[in-house]
Amino acid sequence: MASSRDRQRKLARAKLDRQLARRAAAARRRRQIQAGVGAAVVLVLIVAGSAWALGAFDSEPEKQAAEDTCLWTPQDATGNTNLKDVGTPATRDLPTSGTRPMTVTTNQGGPITVELDQAAAPCGSASLAHLAGRQFYDNTKCHEITSEGALRCGDPSGTGIGGPTYTFFDENVPAAPEPSPSASPAPGEPPAYPKGTVAMIGSPPGSNGSQFLIFFKDFNPAKPAYSIVGKVTGGMDVVEKIGALPTVDNGGGVKVKPKTDVVIQSLTVGEPNAAPSEPASSPSAG
Repeated sequence: MASSRDRQRKLARAKLDRQLARRAAAARRRRQIQAGVGAAVVLVLIVAGSAWALGAFDSEPEKQAAEDTCLWTPQDATGNTNLKDVGTPATRDLPTSGTRPMTVTTNQGGPITVELDQAAAPCGSASLAHLAGRQFYDNTKCHEITSEGALRCGDPSGTGIGGPTYTFFDENVPAAPEPSPSASPAPGEPPAYPKGTVAMIGSPPGSNGSQFLIFFKDFNPAKPAYSIVGKVTGGMDVVEKIGALPTVDNGGGVKVKPKTDVVIQSLTVGEPNAAPSEPASSPSAG
């Protein structure tokens, strides 16, 4: 028969075995939990990495507004009868390449056809098209034959200070010519404003509106100030005929007003023409 001491040893041993078993079970649970957490972390990292690679965390780029092609400066027409309000052209999505036809018919004959340069003067071209579309120029007088050899038109008031209720800046003013001992350009160098040039003119300079010049002879100033918008492609004989008309005092002591009225009966601007594409290279002979 076992002694009481032996029984106590057995009970102590059984208790220790139970404690060891509980500790082992607890350790297994910790390892399982850690393994599960680790796997979850790895999965999260994999998902996050994939999402990052695909740009999921990129901030949504702000959509930039289309840039304005032209800016039109408002002019206050309150009490100013020289200005005519016909709205303003669009500021963006304007043609900036190719050309656009303009046709001027006067009481002196015609038509005078012009090729507007939308690449060099997109704002001048857009303004002329806008005004023409609103019959701004119809039945207006070309009020001046300038000493520079140009016909000045486009002011419904005939004062030289009239126009629409907006202005725009110069955009295609030629560079000043190289110094020359005479008023003529150096041999082989074209004048700043060759005969047939069409240019905008503002009052004051740089504040263009509706007025334009058509040169009937070459002009080569020391400091060019007019923004070129196009060139005459037909009817140059009509321009030269008008340029030869006698002039009278314009009321300011200067004889620049045509003695015979020069009236623009209509001025129209056609649809833009696409810029010419580069010619395809011909295949080499085999």
